[in-house]
Formats: sequence, C-alpha cells, structure tokens
Amino acid sequence: MHAVESYSDHPLATAITRDLARLVPEGSARHATEVNSVTGRGITALVDGHPTEVGNLTMFGELETDGVPASIADIVDDLHARGRTTMIVRHAGAYLGVVGVMDTPRAEAAPVIARLRALGIEDVVLISGDHQRVADAVAADMGLDAAHGGLLPEDKVIMIGRLGGRDGTAMVGDGVNDAPAMVNSSVGIAMGAGGSAVALETADVALMVDDIGRLPFAVALSRRTARIIRQNLTFALLIVAILVPATLIGLPIGPAVFVHEGSTLLVVANALRLLRFRRGAEHEGIVHEARPVRS
Repeated sequence: MHAVESYSDHPLATAITRDLARLVPEGSARHATEVNSVTGRGITALVDGHPTEVGNLTMFGELETDGVPASIADIVDDLHARGRTTMIVRHAGAYLGVVGVMDTPRAEAAPVIARLRALGIEDVVLISGDHQRVADAVAADMGLDAAHGGLLPEDKVIMIGRLGGRDGTAMVGDGVNDAPAMVNSSVGIAMGAGGSAVALETADVALMVDDIGRLPFAVALSRRTARIIRQNLTFALLIVAILVPATLIGLPIGPAVFVHEGSTLLVVANALRLLRFRRGAEHEGIVHEARPVRS
C-alpha cells in the first residue's frame, strides 16, 4: 500500500504514506510501476510484478463481476457507520484488508460557519467524494444544513447547479476534483496554502494561508468593497450630471475643473477607507444588509 499510495497527491494518501513510512524498514521500501489513478475511485499499479489495487468499494465492485467478498463488504459497512472513509487493499488477487481513515473537521470550522451565518449566508452545504455516511457525520459535527457524499467531479458540478450555480453560490475547495465545481459556481474560493495548482488557477479568490477563518473576512471585505464602489460611482455620476449643465449655462471652466478634480480626490479618499478594514470587522454589523448568497 505504501508503494502505491506514494504516487498519489490526495491528502489522505499523503497522510497514509507518511505514517506507513514509519513501519517500513529503511531500504526495504517497494516500488510501484504502471500506476494509474482512477478518479473518485482509487489507484492501481504493479508491485513486484503483481497487480495491486487500493480504492473504495465502488472501484472493486466495478473490477469484480461477482462483487467483493461479504467479509470485506461487512468491514467497509461497519467503518462507514462510524464515519470512516475506507480503502480496500488487494495485492496479486488477494484481499489484504481495509483501511479506515477519518478526515476530522478543523477546530475552527464550526465558529467559521457561525460567522458566515451571521453575515447572511443562507445555506452551508457539504459536497464530498467521501461516502454519504462519512459526509453526514461531518455535517452533523459542524452544524451544516445538508451533506452530499459519494460525488465524482462531474457530480459536484451537477450539485452546484442544483444549489444555484452561478446565481449566488460560492464553492470552497482545495483539490483537483473541486476545480470543475468552482468554475460552475458564481464564486470559486481556493484554499491556497494547501490547495492544488489546478484549484488555484480555477478559483476567483485564493486564500493564501491555510486558515479557513479568513473566509468570513473575505466575504465581509468583498461586500464592503462593492458598497464603496457603488458609493463612488453614484457620487462621480452626480457631479458630472451637475457640472455639464452648469458649464452650458455659464459656469466658468476653471471652477468646473476645480470641482471635478476635487470630487476625484473625495472618491479616492472614500476608497482608501478599505485600508482600515481589519479581520474581525465583519462583526460590526455593517455588512448585514448585503444580499445573502448560497454556499
């Protein structure tokens, strides 16, 4: 398993490889060849010339015409019931066992969701490639509105469409599988520090630190920015609407230019107020009037 998973860039594979390396004696690590990643399913390869597969129950159900052995299926079902993501391991046609892992929510996840709700976010929904039971367990722990598990990248795109698509839906992700969904949402937000290059290139917003707590700040800052832009546009158009008729009826060009340039300075000064916006300002109640979005 160590030899195969070392070729995967999935976060769970990285964790497994890191911990299994402690059990592998130095110099005895095996090497895999003909490695093939099956999106949303697992990974296959040759180890010591024998076919080796590491993947979920769906992948082995597709590989086995008669399905996986009942003993393996029972272990998988039990681990799913306990909120674990499972990986079945088979080498040279023999089932070696099932690995159950749990991607625990970050400690700051629940407070962040509470802050997002305070900002007017209507729904916070989890869409995941993990088993539905695992997604349900995570959703219950974090107080989410709904959870949709067992989704491939194309399924996530469909789910984004059902949730609202480009009409007020924000997608937060960090992996290659999240990129298509981010493209099809109104706003794609990538966790930059731990995210894949594809997710970063796809996203509209990238949080360059691995801190989900920055998300409410980004939402509040974007709303404040939009508010100031509307103020500046309204003020600038109003000044033009006044100056044009005034010059036509006799206002000298000198005072008109002075007023126009003075209004420009006021617009710039108003925009510079954004420099005073600090993390935590979303609690001041100044952005609650903004239109809620689905997340």
